[in-house]
Amino acid sequence: MKILSIQSHVAYGHAGNSAAVFPLQRLGHEVYPVLTVTFSNHTGYGSTRGPLIAPADVAAVIDGVEERGAFPTIDAVLSGYQGAEAVGEVVLDAVARVKAANPSAVYCCDPVMGDVGRGFFVREGIPEYLRDHVVPQADIVTPNQFELEFLVGREVSTQADLVAAARELVALGPKVVLVTSALTSDTPEGSIQMACITAADAWVVTTPMLPMTVRGGGDVTAAVFLAHYLTDGPEVALRRTAATMYAVLERTHASGSDEMLLVAEQDAIAHPNEIFEILSVA
Repeated sequence: MKILSIQSHVAYGHAGNSAAVFPLQRLGHEVYPVLTVTFSNHTGYGSTRGPLIAPADVAAVIDGVEERGAFPTIDAVLSGYQGAEAVGEVVLDAVARVKAANPSAVYCCDPVMGDVGRGFFVREGIPEYLRDHVVPQADIVTPNQFELEFLVGREVSTQADLVAAARELVALGPKVVLVTSALTSDTPEGSIQMACITAADAWVVTTPMLPMTVRGGGDVTAAVFLAHYLTDGPEVALRRTAATMYAVLERTHASGSDEMLLVAEQDAIAHPNEIFEILSVA
């Protein structure tokens, strides 16, 4: 598969395209990375260096890819953090042009805006822009539970609430909703869940909760899920994504590293040990 990935970039560590591109390549896919920022490191360190890339320059890079004749061969567009509405417009324009050249192409949007405990960490107006303009144009969306609750405008407390909320998003346009981290009253103690919901089906996978916080995990999750979805569909993608992410994060936690050990754990990307059971819940 060939994937146009429009995201941020960091030189040190893994976030945005620096988290997404390697897993996609390790799974055998061709990636065209387009950068929206190029920073020294992710902002969780408290200080960072490097420039934001002007939306016009992002668009120019995409224009150049189109001029190489790539658009008819692109199978998917992937986007993550969008720091400004103008960047979002560039992404949506690219999606429309790719789909015009290849109607079977899909758009996977990770609607990055916040998380439980941190609240919103994007600038004012971005969550509403994602909700009203970007998510309805996506084929796949990958919110965490905090982001899902914002997108539907209510709290999600049970597994049934989770499925119902995801189906509200499906009704807006996306075919698949991957909830990347869910904690409801139905989640077993000491565990965390990932759920994949379509109009007709819903699956949940439960893994042990690791006592850690890592940046870029959502970027890897969206990329790995998209890769497997393109080749094997949503249920298989959920199982393999859960296996990969748990293996990478478990090794990262055991090592005490502040950054995901993506390279060290690349076998868990290429050949995930699918030990976690997928349960159909609808």
